[in-house]
Amino acid sequence: VQLQAFGGGLVQPGGSLKLSCAASTRTLSAYNMAWFRQAPGKVREFVAAVSRIGSQTLYGDSVKGRFTISRDNAKKMVYLQMNTLKPEDTAVYYCALHNGLRIPTAPEQYIDWGQGTLVTVSS
Repeated sequence: VQLQAFGGGLVQPGGSLKLSCAASTRTLSAYNMAWFRQAPGKVREFVAAVSRIGSQTLYGDSVKGRFTISRDNAKKMVYLQMNTLKPEDTAVYYCALHNGLRIPTAPEQYIDWGQGTLVTVSS
């Protein structure tokens, strides 16, 4: 499955940004989906995940209450709404796909990845 993430850019602290991920598969509902991020010199970090039909979501501790993951299986899209952005949210954001039962938070359990989109939070 090919994934393409887009929507990144430069935003001021406290601002909002919405990322999108387009999937090439016909049956996006067969997969759990997630967003990860990686800042320079740091390991890839789990951000958020959503189950196949959107009934369950998981968030990393650093984004809880600020970010919201959602999906539209008919449009084959996954979204990440990011609010109250902080400079430490600056990173390349990746969408990823998982084909198991439970939603994992470890990046090595995801089988397909998008190319990443850069989010920079700075004044």
